[in-house]
Amino acid sequence: MNSSNAWNSIISKLPNPHFLQTYEWGQVKAKYGWEPIYLIWTEDGKWKVESSIDSLSTFHSSIVATCLVLKRTILRNSFAARISILYAPKGPLLDWSKESLRKRVFDDLEFFAKRQGAIFLKIDPDIVLGRGVELGNSDPVIPSEMKRRGWVESKEQIQFKNTVVVDLSESEESILMRMKQKTRYNIRLAEKKGVSIREGKLADLENLYRMYAETSVRDGFVIRDENYYMTVWKTFMQPAVSNQPSVIPLTAEVDNEPVAAIFLFMFAKRAYYVYGMSRNLHREKMPTYLLQWEAMKVAKANGCLTYDLWGAPDVFDESDSMWGVYRFKEGLGGDVLRTLGAYDFAPNKILYKLYADIMPRVLDVMRSRGKEKTKQKIGGA
Repeated sequence: MNSSNAWNSIISKLPNPHFLQTYEWGQVKAKYGWEPIYLIWTEDGKWKVESSIDSLSTFHSSIVATCLVLKRTILRNSFAARISILYAPKGPLLDWSKESLRKRVFDDLEFFAKRQGAIFLKIDPDIVLGRGVELGNSDPVIPSEMKRRGWVESKEQIQFKNTVVVDLSESEESILMRMKQKTRYNIRLAEKKGVSIREGKLADLENLYRMYAETSVRDGFVIRDENYYMTVWKTFMQPAVSNQPSVIPLTAEVDNEPVAAIFLFMFAKRAYYVYGMSRNLHREKMPTYLLQWEAMKVAKANGCLTYDLWGAPDVFDESDSMWGVYRFKEGLGGDVLRTLGAYDFAPNKILYKLYADIMPRVLDVMRSRGKEKTKQKIGGA
């Protein structure tokens, strides 16, 4: 087993493993200014910080917690070259019900952040606070612990705090019956109107990016440049193997013409709907409904037990910008999961406040430029 497979195999056995904690995700981000760092906690009370994973296979049986941390050094050419920001996407991974282990991990993460000269360390593990639209059954223990330790709820939430998850463990018939009647009708309509679904290949990626760019301009959200998505998609487009991540592009076509597509990520018996795109052409034939149903069947065939529809509103009413998307996802028969969201630990409170004040304005400018570049890309192609 090579080192990358060893890391993925280790994290797949921990609670709530996520593809954003895989070796491959670290390699993607390494090409865009981030340094992946691997943190490991073992049963004997020790922990290790590794910039390489070459030695992992020798002791992974005793690992009880892990964390892929992405480090970005800022102001590289100035006196502040050691200042960095740290982010653990969907990490750390551990059994959060074990209080002593939680304390160990928090102690070490805080020490690590200070030693790295970090303005802050951001984490957003998949700690479920409640299920359903109402948060009446929320468990406040871990958020309260974190606040006592000096962690603060982040103003910059990178991932969605809430999502919708479909249970794939039952039969296809049972999964269909959990969907809303209108959703089932639209799936049958798409099939009747000649919509077909096929798995995409590497040669399809350029056209899929163009469709994604068109979708972003039409629906008003910001995307990155083409090279970024090509890096992500090509890195994860590998054979679906147990305990290793993969992605399958699924394209809906009418008369052999692509009209919609999604990228289905899979890892550790979990599937994720991350990137979705569509054209205005043949929308009345409901291709996106058939795409989602096919994604569930493909995920189930590959051993996945859940399908994460990747995002739900913060506020469950029409005032939330995601309300329309949520109504579509709700129809697919999933359950709302409310999670902890992102929390920051800031060793340097002054720098953290300065960063928090400046970065929203910087990001607004970058997003505005990004939108213009995307419009130019699809307009000039």
